[in-house]
Amino acid sequence: MLSIGKKIQSFCLPATGNQTLCLKDLQGKNVVLYFYPKDSTPGCTTEGQNFRDAKTKFTQQNTMILGISRDSIKRHENFKTKQSFNFDLLSDEDETVCKQFDVIKLKKLYGREYMGIERSTFLIDRKGILRQAWRKVKINGHIEEVLAAVKQLNQQSHA
Repeated sequence: MLSIGKKIQSFCLPATGNQTLCLKDLQGKNVVLYFYPKDSTPGCTTEGQNFRDAKTKFTQQNTMILGISRDSIKRHENFKTKQSFNFDLLSDEDETVCKQFDVIKLKKLYGREYMGIERSTFLIDRKGILRQAWRKVKINGHIEEVLAAVKQLNQQSHA
């Protein structure tokens, strides 16, 4: 089970740009890992655009942004291109990493129940340690909250 202050077990997933990204290869940078339900849906598009528009601010804080959903790489590539995302999307079709982060939840839509990704964001420090988790994310104001947490984390690690 994930817990704040504990090292995250490394994982590797296929990513946009015809690559495989592994958490252990990202050490030395903070990582904002955001899980979202589905490519090209209104909320997920807005969330991705918000991260896209704030990417420079995250980069200045030595922080990488990665989006994860269960969509295929082909869908991710289309979504990334259409929205001009300047960060990679990871495909977790078999839900391995979704389960590791416990983001698969029972959801309801139009009275129908199904298992899906609960919008969640995780901040992992440059040593691979989980520093913050946001669950049941509401998009408005979320990026600012995450950026503030990154800045705080960097101040603590430089102190």
